[in-house]
Amino acid sequence: MSTNLKQNVPATPTTSGAPIRGGSFLIEERRPEDIFTPEDFTEQHRLILQTADRFMREEVLPRWQQIEHQEPGLTEKLLRQAGELGLLSIDIPEAYGGMELDIASSMIATEQMSQYASFAVSYGAHTGIGTLPIVYFGTEEQKRKYLPRLATGELIAAYCLSEAEAGSDALAARTRATISADGKHYLLNGEKMWITNGGYADLFIIFAKIDGEKFSAIIVEKNFPGVSTGAEEKKMGIKGSSTRALILDNVPVPVENLLGQAGRGHVIAFNILNVGRLRLAAGCVGGSKQALEDAATYAKQRRAFGKAIAEFGLIQEKLAEMAARTFAGESIVYRTAGLIDALLAAGARAEEVKAIEEYAIECSINKVYCSEILDYVADECVQIYGGYGYHQDYPAERAYRDARINRIFEGTNEINRMVTVNMLLKRGSSGQLALMPGAMQLMQEALSPATETASGAAGLLGTEKQIVTAVKKAALWVAALAYQKYLNDLANQQEIVAAVSDIVMEAFAMESVVLRAQKIASRAADPEKAGLAANMARLWVHTRLELVEQRARTALAATAGGDSLRTHLAFLNRLVRRNIVNVIGLRREIAAVVVRHGKYPL
Repeated sequence: MSTNLKQNVPATPTTSGAPIRGGSFLIEERRPEDIFTPEDFTEQHRLILQTADRFMREEVLPRWQQIEHQEPGLTEKLLRQAGELGLLSIDIPEAYGGMELDIASSMIATEQMSQYASFAVSYGAHTGIGTLPIVYFGTEEQKRKYLPRLATGELIAAYCLSEAEAGSDALAARTRATISADGKHYLLNGEKMWITNGGYADLFIIFAKIDGEKFSAIIVEKNFPGVSTGAEEKKMGIKGSSTRALILDNVPVPVENLLGQAGRGHVIAFNILNVGRLRLAAGCVGGSKQALEDAATYAKQRRAFGKAIAEFGLIQEKLAEMAARTFAGESIVYRTAGLIDALLAAGARAEEVKAIEEYAIECSINKVYCSEILDYVADECVQIYGGYGYHQDYPAERAYRDARINRIFEGTNEINRMVTVNMLLKRGSSGQLALMPGAMQLMQEALSPATETASGAAGLLGTEKQIVTAVKKAALWVAALAYQKYLNDLANQQEIVAAVSDIVMEAFAMESVVLRAQKIASRAADPEKAGLAANMARLWVHTRLELVEQRARTALAATAGGDSLRTHLAFLNRLVRRNIVNVIGLRREIAAVVVRHGKYPL
């Protein structure tokens, strides 16, 4: 099996207008042509998708049981095969043996690899958090030495940030690096936990404090004296991936292996986590598609009371929700990839770190949203399988266990909810985002008499677009009220921040599905696809609006009381006023398409 992924075909997504600021979706309107979606994939994107999909179906999935039991050497062999196909080198510059493709290409490959979670984790740890620190922050010598071998799989990489006493609080790391007497080496001592690929990685990106103070990143090779690993961890899921502790006992590391600047390790760690969060979201989309395919196939085959269970309304409801959630996740992942690629297209490849950092808010949203979508989809997959969903011989059981880790990986969902709102407020207070003018206008609107508004808007999904605008206003208004009460102490009011974060995330996802559905319809290439996308967008907006109302009420009740609270709730009701839609009918129409295709149908 061989192919050439590098073709003379433009791969960078094209969107209209100037690059868009991160977080600006909350205060600015977008058009369908402003966002990148899977409908914009180039020939090169489709080739990557087909190559990765074929590799998974022909080489990996037939061996899932051996991988699950960690057959010695198998995952390493498969990673090298992926390297032969170019699937390990998508993000590596051409000058160092890579293909230097766009972020969208990386998301496509990651999504396809996630048909089987254990291998996806091994692949992602190598190509993402293991390789990208050298791509983005390595010296010329480090890049020449390591990247060509990482591109082929000759070397397998791992990322070592977590410790027993330093999980989400990475800067509390206790691993130390001290300069040797001759000044030529760092001597590393400490223990890192939860190291993916730990059992067979050749190269480790390790975070340590130089002289106990300067949090820094250092490249460590497995064969350096004093490097060893613990036993394989006994995990709930992703059992086929290797997860071990890494033990550093007075390890001598050449000073030239310092990655970036001493004391600037947090810059590397946080930026790599940003792109890691987006890649994880893409993987969750891939996992959701696979779980939906398994569930739809089983529902068509399984019979009860004289007919396939896919004909029952409550099974159709599940299939439709699984498809709509996957559609939402897919839409935000590729929208965000397109944002990063558009910013890169406007500048230089060397600015990739800054481009990813610009969309740190969107990356956190992706991570939370898509990991929770996958949890839902995997759970409903088990339910559709019934008793067989609880049996290890069927894919639903494995998918259910494997999905759970994603809400912990790359910063817990709780941390990412905090990041989303805290970064928005930080950018607003610094003037990077014009949040304050919008908030002041909403305050005035809340105090003014209610006026009659149109119950709908012209055009496809016009009513839903109005709801998106209302949800954006609700997010900004609730955030402003919370900040007005708590000021700089708001970060410590985590329950309120999480509620605001949920509204912000819904605004981004709602807008993404509406714009994507409008784009699909405008191209008029496939009426079934256009109708399906519109139905999923409509279902998503109206059902998620209920969550927005609930989260807004939670936050408002913690910021005001008495007449003030009643005034706030009255304004909330004005903002989110909507028509009731027949969600049962929408779900039946969506499920009919899913059942007909036997998989995610877009």
